[in-house]
Amino acid sequence: MKILIGADLVPTKRNMALFAEANVEELLGAPLKALLENASYRIFNLETPLTDRETPIAKCGPALRAETATVAAIKRFGVDFFTLANNHILDHGEEGLTFTLDVLDTAGIAYAGVGKTLAKASRPHLVAVDGKILGIYCCAEHEFSIATEDAAGANPYDPLESFDHVRSLREQCDYLIVLYHGGKEYCRYPSPGVRKLCRKFVDCGADIVLCQHTHCIGCEEDYKDKKIVYGQGNFLFDHSEKEEWQTGLLVECDISDAGVTVSYHPLRKHGNKVRLADTEDARTILEAFYARSQELLSDETWKAKYAEFAKASRKQLLLRVNGRLCHSFIFRVCMRLFGEKFLNYYLTHSYDKNALLVLQNTIESESWRELLLEAIQAE
Repeated sequence: MKILIGADLVPTKRNMALFAEANVEELLGAPLKALLENASYRIFNLETPLTDRETPIAKCGPALRAETATVAAIKRFGVDFFTLANNHILDHGEEGLTFTLDVLDTAGIAYAGVGKTLAKASRPHLVAVDGKILGIYCCAEHEFSIATEDAAGANPYDPLESFDHVRSLREQCDYLIVLYHGGKEYCRYPSPGVRKLCRKFVDCGADIVLCQHTHCIGCEEDYKDKKIVYGQGNFLFDHSEKEEWQTGLLVECDISDAGVTVSYHPLRKHGNKVRLADTEDARTILEAFYARSQELLSDETWKAKYAEFAKASRKQLLLRVNGRLCHSFIFRVCMRLFGEKFLNYYLTHSYDKNALLVLQNTIESESWRELLLEAIQAE
């Protein structure tokens, strides 16, 4: 049984026509198209609702949308299954989600990780492939897409529920894949929390755990003879020219009675298309991937890499929690006139030691954080 798992798939304005025309040869190129055709089962993350109406929800960040006609190419890709547990699937509300599910149902493409209620969103996918039962569990970090007990959305990662879901699924299948939509964008190393939860999924029965969402290739680890992949990059998502967006990994799982063997097919963004990386490029991509994976073997090295990323993000994070003031006209003018010098002055005087301690306590304490979220949502 050969299973191929791709990460984020999003038709965008620059390639919408190619998707609608089902021009798979142009979108993928012949080698990648052939690779997909020869797989037993193909799994992707659909990182956008498929709807022809714009009904965006209130959120921070972009509200993605692809026209329903783009399913023509998606079907020709040979997609068998989509995880819809991600931070964009509810970008156009329950109406957009309903359109998406109708389109996928009509196209005969299976999915999981969403539902009209939390109970339905948490249901896994079970399918017979080459005489074996494959189980797929999909969940996402809490953003603006998450289902509740009585509202539609994506299945949230919940430490009090998700591991029990995986334990239960393990009893129903021969092989179990967990797709976790989480981790920090552009960070090529897992946070301590993400690494801990991915290992816990293995403890509960997962044969392979894949982290999607970061838009960059990360690293892998072997844990209890199982595979964890911390970041695949994108499959086909023409949204940015940042370096991290230019490459991705198509993960191949060869499953037999002897177990699961995982290998990788490096991808290269090609304008508004995607291609299998050529031999030399693929070697370079995998060398960097395996080098980071070696660093993960040392707690000291890995934690230092993550701390370095956190330190580089500090100013952005402090501005993010500052609220409206940092988006004001006066702030923007001062930034244009004085740049980094003004930013350092502003943050130093906005966040003294006591202010940082209050902020830490509000985020770190479960009760404070829960109360803060409830108060914000009440508005």
